[in-house]
Amino acid sequence: MFCVSVQAQKAPDFELPSDNKKIILSDLKGKVVYLDFWASWCIPCRKSFPWMNEMHAKYDNKKFVIVAVNLDSSKTDAQKFLKKVPAKFIIAYDPDGEIASKYKLKVMPSSYLIDKTGTLVYGHKGYREGDVNVIENKIQKLLNSK
Repeated sequence: MFCVSVQAQKAPDFELPSDNKKIILSDLKGKVVYLDFWASWCIPCRKSFPWMNEMHAKYDNKKFVIVAVNLDSSKTDAQKFLKKVPAKFIIAYDPDGEIASKYKLKVMPSSYLIDKTGTLVYGHKGYREGDVNVIENKIQKLLNSK
């Protein structure tokens, strides 16, 4: 498993467009946030979407939200990807990579868990099916914390 070294710290806030509205991280305080960075050309990203759909379905009513941030320079590329690999969770767009830079993104996909207080508590590089149980356990622990 490739964990991203994360010291518990306030998650960098952001405001990004999505298909429906602006997504502002600080507005999600009180929820556990799974923040995922992806691109249309990323093969492991394609593999991660079914799992994220599953997590969304399983925990959506439990104060859990997935925000998948697309880094393609063209929104059209992202939309083509999403026609083939649909997402049931929030898709936000960061074509200039401004937010990815705030999170010191090095590989894709990369994902981060943010607790209910807005603290960045866990980071993960890549996507491997063998890692999903560890990540889900971390999600459950954060959901069960006060």
